[in-house]
Amino acid sequence: MKRSHYLSLVALVGLTLFASCGKKEQAEGAETALDTVKVSTTIAQTQTVADIATYTANVQAEVINQITPVTPGRIEKIYVEVGDRVSNGQLLVQMDSSALQQQRAQLANLEVDYARLNELLKVGGIPQQQVDQLKMQIDVLKASMKNTETNTQLRSPTSGAVTNRNYDNGNVFAQLPILTVQQLNPLKAIINVSESAFSKVKVGMLVTILLDVYGDEEFTGRVSLIYPTIDAGTHTFGVEVAINNSNLRVRPGMYARIALNFGNKQSIVIADKAVQKQSGANDKYVYTVINGKAHYQKVELGQRLDTHYEILSGISAGQEVVTGGQTRLIEGTPVQIIKN
Repeated sequence: MKRSHYLSLVALVGLTLFASCGKKEQAEGAETALDTVKVSTTIAQTQTVADIATYTANVQAEVINQITPVTPGRIEKIYVEVGDRVSNGQLLVQMDSSALQQQRAQLANLEVDYARLNELLKVGGIPQQQVDQLKMQIDVLKASMKNTETNTQLRSPTSGAVTNRNYDNGNVFAQLPILTVQQLNPLKAIINVSESAFSKVKVGMLVTILLDVYGDEEFTGRVSLIYPTIDAGTHTFGVEVAINNSNLRVRPGMYARIALNFGNKQSIVIADKAVQKQSGANDKYVYTVINGKAHYQKVELGQRLDTHYEILSGISAGQEVVTGGQTRLIEGTPVQIIKN
């Protein structure tokens, strides 16, 4: 009796498992059918585009002057503050002038002696050599006074703006410059260009400049200097770009994006709506369609071309790329292509 009950129980469990497996297989079949995603696609095309390379740099002053005397001394008066505009030759700092005053007094005495000796020379009271020796002393002292005056009255060697001040009136100058003056027009930026473009860059060629502070507003610069050697470590060479700043809207230290136009080239181009951004990263990717399935493919973007992107790497011309329905795709998802 017990054996009969046991066999009945086994049979019941088997039937339950069979029914469960059948339902699971039906559910899996239904789920597989639902996994097919409808997408729209386009074909990656080769197109003639402008051969533009973009580089980043910080804007710099063309001329930076550190205002310092030759020897340490007490600062009597600083006439300017940080931010002040200055002109070429403007008096910026007055140093202690006691040495200059002593030289002026000495010169005055020598000139009195020189006049007296000249009178004696006229009547034959002294030889010409004595007069000439005194004249030489006066000339040497005047040259020394000129140097002392230059280092007592510190003037700006260029027009520009005061960008740094390290002392107050009455301080003793030691090592740091008293002031820094930077020329504001023209300005420059130095970019490092790949050696593959060495033969393409020419002095005088125009460049386009974007400054973060001014958004999409374009400024124009010009290649002013090409460094003659290639850096063996980075395989780049330096290029200086001159920036006309007559309106003084550009300032040293601004972050710039500088574009060089090397003519035209053939590039792969796809619609911008095909490009997706990887969540949590800056990677860009697309989905291609091969044998009815979606495949994830990381891409490197070039320039934006209105409603399209130039593709530098990642896909080839002729590949079918998904432009709609990407949000439901993962690697290997079956797709059904909807014709537009």
